[in-house]
Amino acid sequence: MKVRLASGSPRRLELLKQLGHDVEVCVSAFNEVSGAENVVEAIVAANALGKGSAVAKVMGSQIPLVSADTVVALEGEILGKPQDSLEARQMLSRLSGKCHRVLTGVAVLYEEQQLVEVTETKVWFRNLSESEIEAYVATGEPLDKAGAYGIQGRGAILVDRIEGCYNNVVGLPLTRLYQMMAQIGVRGF
Repeated sequence: MKVRLASGSPRRLELLKQLGHDVEVCVSAFNEVSGAENVVEAIVAANALGKGSAVAKVMGSQIPLVSADTVVALEGEILGKPQDSLEARQMLSRLSGKCHRVLTGVAVLYEEQQLVEVTETKVWFRNLSESEIEAYVATGEPLDKAGAYGIQGRGAILVDRIEGCYNNVVGLPLTRLYQMMAQIGVRGF
């Protein structure tokens, strides 16, 4: 089945291809909104819909269009992608030994319909030593990831456990997306 992905994320593309779909990538020009922790669900939902709507305006939605926005939230703050190695070290130090939330807003646009939902996964980091943080930051992996880690890569060893959808932490909750596709009338997803 052909699916349009309004994201340049290689992780989201890989997840959709894992399901056997023919994926057309159309990176959205939408400028993401930001805000405080208490509205994080509204922020990721608005960003997901905004990204999808921007692509649908240009490309249409005759084929299913998927867009998403993922954030890491800790103690009242959204942790985005670190600006540099210093900020990555600071984020990882803050996450060490604590539970944080990963929230992904997912939007599906198909023909004249649209559906937006938010999925949350709780992630517990083990206690990290300074040398472990330094070694991980030196890999460069944290620099393009929300919260300064990638659970699907070397960052997997930082995580003690999760509660919820693993693929949500990677960037796209596949089971929820499958259910959303069925709900909006997409056949064969």
